[in-house]
Amino acid sequence: MTIADAGIFTIADRTVHRLGFGAMRITGEGVWGPPADRERALAVLRRSRELGIDLIDTANSYGPEVSEELIAQALHPYDENLTIATKAGLTRSGPGGWHADCRPESLKHECEGSLKRLQVDSIDLFQLHTVDRKVPYEESVGALKELQDEGKIRHIGVSNVSVEQLEQARGIVEVHTVQNRFNLTDRAHEDVLDHCEREGIGFIPYFPLAAGDLASPGGPVAEAAKRHDATPGQVALAWLLARSDVMLPIPGTGSPEHLEENAGAGGLRLEDDELRRLEQAA
Repeated sequence: MTIADAGIFTIADRTVHRLGFGAMRITGEGVWGPPADRERALAVLRRSRELGIDLIDTANSYGPEVSEELIAQALHPYDENLTIATKAGLTRSGPGGWHADCRPESLKHECEGSLKRLQVDSIDLFQLHTVDRKVPYEESVGALKELQDEGKIRHIGVSNVSVEQLEQARGIVEVHTVQNRFNLTDRAHEDVLDHCEREGIGFIPYFPLAAGDLASPGGPVAEAAKRHDATPGQVALAWLLARSDVMLPIPGTGSPEHLEENAGAGGLRLEDDELRRLEQAA
C-alpha cells in the first residue's frame, strides 16, 4: 500500500496525493522549541518525500518558527511536485499557549518570516490559522489577498471557520482549502465539510487520528483494524479518505516508523458495512 493509493486532489494548479504530512509534531514538547532529536525530525521529513508524500502542512507558530526551519533544512531546494502549506494568525506565549493575532500588519509580518525560513519567493498555500474576534474577518482575509496580489503567496486557505465565515472569505478571495478539526469522534464541522464537497474546496482535517473509545478492545475501530491487519490509526485515516473526495488528511508524527504506518492507510479500503458501523458508532 502506498500514498498513491489514497488518490489525488487538485489545489488550483497543484495536484497532491490525498494523504499529506502535518509538521507540528517535529518540534519540541508542547509544540514549543526545537525537537529533542533534531536528526530524527529531519529524517521524518526526508522519509515523507521518499514515501511519496507531496503535501506538507506547517505554521509559523509551530515552535514557533522551528517547523518551517526544519522543513527547509531537510528538503530545500524543493522538488517541483512538493506543495508546502503554512499558516499565520496564531502567536505563542509558551508550551501549549496559543493566541489569535490576525491583524493585517501581523499577518504580513508573519508571511515575510515564513518566506525567509522556507527559503522561497512565494508560498504555495498560505492559510489564515484562525478567526480573531478582535479583528474584522474581512480585514484579515483582505491582508492575504494583498499578499497574493504581491506574488508572495500563490493560493489561500482558511482554518477554524464556519460555513458563513468561509463564504465571507470567498467573497474576497478564491479559497482553495479549509482546515478544521474533524475526525471519527469530532464531527462538529460536518456542515463545513459538506459545503466544501459541494464547492470543490479541499478539506484538511486536523487531529485526524482521534478515535476515542471506538478504538478500545471490542470497539468498531479495533475490530476493523483486526480484520484488515491494520492499526486503529490506519482505520481512522481510511474512514476519513472514504468520507469525502475533498478530504486531505495530514497526520503528523515525529517518528519515522509512525510516519510509515500512517502512509500505509492510503491503500486501506473499508467495506461498506464497516463504514456504516463506524458512522453509527460515532
